[in-house]
Amino acid sequence: MPATTTDHRRPDAAPGGGPASVPAAERGETRLADRVVARIAAQSAREALHSLPADAVPPYANVTLHQDAGTARVNINLELAYPSDIGAQCRAVRRRVSERVAELAGLKVLEVVVHVERLHSVRGELR
Repeated sequence: MPATTTDHRRPDAAPGGGPASVPAAERGETRLADRVVARIAAQSAREALHSLPADAVPPYANVTLHQDAGTARVNINLELAYPSDIGAQCRAVRRRVSERVAELAGLKVLEVVVHVERLHSVRGELR
């Protein structure tokens, strides 16, 4: 039976058994595409609204990232039911988008601009 050896060095040890010259957290970089953060923002807006009119276009987002600063600016476009408290719904969307982008993407959200593109009446459609 051939002899086997086990390497008991730490996984972050440099070849030759010495300590790694660069800590693991500093060896690479994570960059998120704008569209990834935009998808997070759009899904967060849907979560904040709880209910959308049946024929409403789902919220969509545009994002400007500043990777080196770790910040983002978000524009959300959405449709809302009418009558409703539009201001409260927009505040809920801004809060939820800021929280989720920070939590999931690790970015500080400097601004969330909400564009209400259309209102849906409960009695009929308003444009």
